[in-house]
Amino acid sequence: MRFSAYLGSALALFPTVALSLTITPSLHSICDSPSLVSETQIGENKDVTVQALKCANTITTAAVNEARIRDLSSLEKRQVNVCTTDCTRNCFTPSGGGPDPNECHVISDALLFNSENIGDLFTIPADAAVVTMQFRSCLTFFVNQAGVDEQFCRADWASIIDNVAFNCQAPQNAHGGNCVPQDQRWFIQVQNVNA
Repeated sequence: MRFSAYLGSALALFPTVALSLTITPSLHSICDSPSLVSETQIGENKDVTVQALKCANTITTAAVNEARIRDLSSLEKRQVNVCTTDCTRNCFTPSGGGPDPNECHVISDALLFNSENIGDLFTIPADAAVVTMQFRSCLTFFVNQAGVDEQFCRADWASIIDNVAFNCQAPQNAHGGNCVPQDQRWFIQVQNVNA
């Protein structure tokens, strides 16, 4: 909850500006004309860069749109807590060019540090639907595809990062991957920053 208040105040303090980090082609395929809403550093050493991005397009999938139409009266514009939602890991083939899983673990540690110090829940608003985190070669991002504000747990994101980063490498003929729940309301991706 504290992060959502912080993000809200950060959104007010940072008007839309030009991006300072490289936006990967895979992120461009999801988010049209991304603009930076806020940027901060997290973790005990403040060495992980976090950005909230606003996209020119509405990020949804056909399945999510159909579910939203059916559930619109119950969803309205409230926050949906999607912590502990199971997701399926997908590794990207072929092998080569993945992130260093140890560098991804630095992001995981930063999330756990913030979870212990400012709270586990954070909000991904529908109007800034992509949150990225980067440390050296590792880039991870959360994409809110539900069309409503979603709350997620930092500890869950940390666990997903480690799971994907260490299990979607060259020995598995992979170079990163993602984790997607069955209802596709969100997904988390882990990849090389240059992918």
